Amino acid sequence: MESWLTKSSLLGVAAGYLSGLLGIGGGVLKVPGFVLLLNFDHYRAAATSVATIVLSAAAALYAFSGEGSVQWNSAGLIFVGAAAGAWLGARYMDRVPEHILAGTFAVVMAVAAVRMWF
Repeated sequence: MESWLTKSSLLGVAAGYLSGLLGIGGGVLKVPGFVLLLNFDHYRAAATSVATIVLSAAAALYAFSGEGSVQWNSAGLIFVGAAAGAWLGARYMDRVPEHILAGTFAVVMAVAAVRMWF
């Protein structure tokens, strides 16, 4: 139990730090961390990651909003599409085999890494 709490806490700190520093979704670290460190299946990892987003995003937004860094028009428009897409993805996730979810996650991360590098 203690090891699980330690791993969960460290995963949260790392994901939150990199999310705030780089503007990445914490799920980039949390989903693999839940699967590899805490032995969650991919469905539970994705759902748990999403459950942590609201408060961690609010903390980062609080830090950013004082600087005038947020472009609110773009953020609002993206939120509308992202909210609809997130609802659809969560609603239909259980229809996709776990190995397809994990493979898709890996491909998206690899493509993003290559695109960001070059």
